[in-house]
Formats: sequence, C-alpha cells, structure tokens
Amino acid sequence: MTRLLSVFSLHRMKFLKLFRQCSVITNRTGPIASVRVGLLGNAGPKRGFCSSTEDSELKDLMEYMDSLKNYEKSGVPVGAGTDSDDGFDLGRMRTLMELLGRPHFKFKAVHIAGTKGKGSTAAFLCNILRAEGYSVGCYTSPHIRTIRERITLGRSGEPVSAKALNSLFQENKETLDRAMKVENGYISHFEVLTALAFTLFAKEKVDIAVIEAGLGGSRDATNVIPSSGLATSVITTIGEEHLGALGGSLESIAMAKSGIMKHGRPVVLGGPFLPHIECILRDKALLMSSPVVLASDTRNRSKINGFSMHDGRPFQSCDIVLQLESDLKLSIELLDLKLYMLGSHQLQNAATATCAALCLRNLGWRISDASIRTGLQQTHLLGRSQFLTSKEAQALGLYGATILLDGAHTKESAKALMDTIKMTFPESRLTLVVAMANDKDHLGFAREFLSGGHLEGVLCTEANIAGGKSRTTAASVLRNCWIQASKELGLDIVHDQMTECQNFSMDQLVGLSTSEKRPSLAAVPSFPDSIKIANQISRGRTRDQSHITVITGSLHIVSLTLATLNRKGFVTMN
Repeated sequence: MTRLLSVFSLHRMKFLKLFRQCSVITNRTGPIASVRVGLLGNAGPKRGFCSSTEDSELKDLMEYMDSLKNYEKSGVPVGAGTDSDDGFDLGRMRTLMELLGRPHFKFKAVHIAGTKGKGSTAAFLCNILRAEGYSVGCYTSPHIRTIRERITLGRSGEPVSAKALNSLFQENKETLDRAMKVENGYISHFEVLTALAFTLFAKEKVDIAVIEAGLGGSRDATNVIPSSGLATSVITTIGEEHLGALGGSLESIAMAKSGIMKHGRPVVLGGPFLPHIECILRDKALLMSSPVVLASDTRNRSKINGFSMHDGRPFQSCDIVLQLESDLKLSIELLDLKLYMLGSHQLQNAATATCAALCLRNLGWRISDASIRTGLQQTHLLGRSQFLTSKEAQALGLYGATILLDGAHTKESAKALMDTIKMTFPESRLTLVVAMANDKDHLGFAREFLSGGHLEGVLCTEANIAGGKSRTTAASVLRNCWIQASKELGLDIVHDQMTECQNFSMDQLVGLSTSEKRPSLAAVPSFPDSIKIANQISRGRTRDQSHITVITGSLHIVSLTLATLNRKGFVTMN
C-alpha cells in the first residue's frame, strides 16, 4: 500500500487538474448522461428512474409484490440464511419453479455469492460476455430506483422493459397464485422476483445468465440452479455482514456462502480471505469435487499504476496478470487496463470476474482476451465511487466541492472507500453525509472513516430502506455511534450532544468547529438539510484546500440523492 500511495502522489496534481477540467467539460454538455453514454456505451445494468408511464404499466405487478413479505424492508430473521431448521425453506422455491415449468433448467448460469463485490463482479462479467457477443441475462439486487434494474437482458444489458415485465407477470399470475395457495401464502417478494427472472431468461433463450445471490448462498432463493446448468460459481469475499441471519460467525457465513458450489463445477474464490476461511471454502470444494481458482493467489500480479481522466471521467490505469496452475491452468496478461470502477477493491473484483471468464473459456466458451479487456473497461455502476458533475453538485446545493456517491455500508467497504479517496485525493478534506440501515455495524463503519483522518464534518441523516422506515437508523442513534467511535479512538470532535453545544444552532456548531479546527458531528434527520449544512462546512473550512463531500452508508441514500437530481431534470445513467 505504501508503494501504491507514492505512485498516487506523483499523479495527484495531474489528476486534480484533470478533474477540474472534467467539471468544465461536463458543464458544457449538460446532464451527465450526455457524457457517460457516449463514453461507456453498454456499460452494464442501467439504473434508470421510474416514469409515470412505467408506474402505470407496472401497477398490477407492484401491487402484487407489495402484498408479499419483503425481507429487504422488514429485515432478515435470525438464522434465515443457514442450513438449519431456522433457514429459509428452499422447498417453497422448488415448488414454485416446478409449477412454472422448471425454467432454471433451460439456461446456463454463473452463480455469485459473497459479502461484498457481488454486484460489481457480476457487472464486470456480464460486460465481458456481452463484448464477446453473447446474449446475457443478469439478475442482481438491490436496485437504485426501479425494480426493472434487477433483471437485464440480451447483448445490450438494458433493464427489462416495464411492458415486458408486466406481460411476464400477467402470463404467470395464475401459476403464482396456485403456488401461493400450495405454500399457504408464505412465498416472499424475493422468491417471486427470482422466479420471474429465471422464467424470463428461459423465455428469451439467453446464452448464459449471471445470477447474484441475495443472502448467504445455501438457503438463498437463487440456489435452485442445478449442477447441470451451473457453469461456474463465484464467491467474492467473506465478511461480517448479516451475522445474525448467517449463523453469527465468519465461519458460519463462509459455510452458508459455500452452499452455492455444485458437484464437479469449478468455483472461483475472490478474496483475499483469512487462512482458516479459505480453508473452509477449499474443504467444501474438495467435498464437491469442484476445481478451485483463487483470484487473489499471491502468484497473480494485479496493480494500480495511477489515475487519470478520459472524456470527463476518472479512471485508474491497472495491470491484471494471472498465472494459475493449480486445479485449472489459466493465464492472461492485461496491461494498461482502464477501469472506471475505482479502488483496489474494484481491481480485485475485476480480477475475480476475469478468472470467471477464463473458467468459462476453459469449459469451451469463446471468450477472447480482447473481449475481457473491453468488458472490464466498459463497466460502471451508479453508487460505486460515482463522482457528480459540478452542475449536478450545484443542483443539490453543493458548491465548490467534489461530490462522491458510494453505497458502502460495512466496515470493509468503508475502509475500501477511504483507501480509494486517499489514493485519488490524498490531501483533501472530507465531509460525510451518512444514512444507514439498522442492521449494519455502525460502530465499525464509523471507526474506518474516523481513523482515516482529514475529516471536516459528519452529518448523520436518514433515508428510507426499500421504500419503508422500519429498517432506517434514526439520525440520533447513528450520531451516538459516531460519538462512541470517536471516544474509542481518542479523537476530539465537536458534536451536538456536548453540554456547551446542546442549545447551539447548526450555524453555531459549525462555527465552533471551524474556530477550534475540530471535526463537527451532528444528527440531521432531513436529507435536504444535511446537504445544506455539508455545503456550509465545505465552504467555511477549506478555502485553501480541495474538499470532498461523500454521500454514503447505503445504496438507499444514493438512490435518494439521484432521485433528487432526477426531480431537478438530471437523468443520470450508466
């Protein structure tokens, strides 16, 4: 890491100069879509915004889906993802798939599980396959603005249209009702949507589907994919998210996610993993007679060379050199690769997707090195290290600062985000606007940012989770976690629970923080108000330094930010 930071420092002035030029370029062209579509073309699942026409076309489907149990909104029960009596009953899903005509037996699939990196790895792999000319079905979760984003089809990677999704629902509603009756109404929102996605992939005769597991692996609704249909499985990372639902330990989480392995089918392990966790995964692979490909093998050489700009977009120049000689002999050399997904974690995700592509090639799929390069370079996802243009920032009420959106919501992803920021802007000051779900590790998340340094302020706010408030963490609760984390780290911050500050207005709190050159921390339940205060902090404290405002904590606050821009006339696309 020290060596990498020295490289990044050499590129810093050039990068900052180019990034300022980015604002000028994008201001001339208007909304961000006008730049991004031209640059990236078919860059993975589009994350668009709902229109009144779409609302009308999907009315029946959405009313039906809203009547179902939605664990994204209510939270996942303890033990639900484990191979135990408390685990989700895959029998329900199998019954539903049988009634629908076993669509999951009618296409080949890559199945991806893991704590972090699933969506990015899926996007990289889908774009590789599309670049080679394959018709690809992709099923991911959650979505940013519209449920259609979860299902993409064909060679273009477009989300399923509202018309096609509604037609699919109407064609299968009678079967869904019959399955619901058989299962006494216990089929969930995710199970129905998964079944519809698989039915659509079979109907459209996709060449291959890339399927992201929702929770864990062994008891996830997606894990009805048969051995005969599985091309390869992928496990990206193992971390402590969803501890309660997945058995309470890293070991139980590894066991749950290893459940997607199928007999005789290769498995790609992303990593890097703790030694005993890798051992658990390898033991399961051995039990399943599954060849193992380790993307984080120390003999592989993946590195970031520096950062630059292209057509108004930041990218990192990377090398991915893989030389695998254990269970499968796979190799590739990709030099001077331009990744628009930033950070060392995204480089690892790209390497993992590359290993999956090489596995497919080993199985007889036609995939050239050129298609792998093209697919990786065309990948971009909203809410993953996404920079706003200056016009978009001004529309939000943020002036003069660089604005970064990222859906990080675990301590691991917080660390990855901080590492990315320090690599690209090593001396910039930070203001955070944070909203999180109530089942996340708020303390661990806060510690990563607080220990990273360069903080000017933290504004804890609120955003609905999956359209509801039941999983939303109150801004005051989140603020108290940041206070506790700062005390544990011995950091001196100004916050609105200090005795001398309890009757302060926000202007006074920020003023005290500024005069004493200490970071400020406050609970601001209203998202628009938190943005106003973030602007006040950035304009008041860093006139002689670059400043970044980071909106993070969940993909839901990213969605809220992009919805705000959409109402102001900005149509943000991949």
